[in-house]
Amino acid sequence: QVQLVESGGGLVQAGGSLRLSCAGSGRAFSNYVMGWFRQAPGKEREIVAGITWSGSTTYYMNSVKGRFTISRDNAKNTVYLQMNSLKPEDTAVYYCAVRLIGGTWTVKSVASWGQGTQVTVSS
Repeated sequence: QVQLVESGGGLVQAGGSLRLSCAGSGRAFSNYVMGWFRQAPGKEREIVAGITWSGSTTYYMNSVKGRFTISRDNAKNTVYLQMNSLKPEDTAVYYCAVRLIGGTWTVKSVASWGQGTQVTVSS
């Protein structure tokens, strides 16, 4: 089973930027479809962005389009989430995840989760 470790979260002012990293274990990492989810207090966990194994196809939730960019470096077993123009409503715990092949960009299609990293955006 793949292990995922997120890093890069923190406190930032509105309009600022952060880059999250997710390091995965295992030689099969390059075969995985990866995603970033987030969960704010009192809310359900939701997909933020996703990327296929080759990086050729990406997915974004509407509220982050144009502000967030997902990418991956399979040689380093790492997936990134570059977050620009951050807003207070982006405050949440961000989770890296492996999505099942053929699944959808929902929590139900996640095979493995990281431990999460807190992102707090102050106004």
